[in-house]
Amino acid sequence: MQFTDIDKNTFKYQEVEEYFQDWLKENTPDNDDWTDVHHNAFNTDYYIIGTYKAKKWLGEEAFNVIGIIKDYEEFNFGKLTTDISDPEKVVNMYVYILGEEIVAKWDMIDRRKITAA
Repeated sequence: MQFTDIDKNTFKYQEVEEYFQDWLKENTPDNDDWTDVHHNAFNTDYYIIGTYKAKKWLGEEAFNVIGIIKDYEEFNFGKLTTDISDPEKVVNMYVYILGEEIVAKWDMIDRRKITAA
């Protein structure tokens, strides 16, 4: 079961996917566990630092992004845990969520390449 539909048309998806591709160019995953790759790519540093930058990044999509975070956290944790009054935390949690989808897709594609070889 999926908490929400996230695809290439989702707000900033392609930007975050490009960020991950750049991360892969600079980092070689140590093992096959995609959760470790996701953690290292999206949870060891902030995607955006600063309230002003975060507000600009969110633009008019802020409430839609907050809705996605709310759905994700209620589905996974039973309650909203992100401080949605802090734009920086909103952006970074949203990027974390998109990153989870992007890395899971990358993992499936990567495994298909390995098994086809």
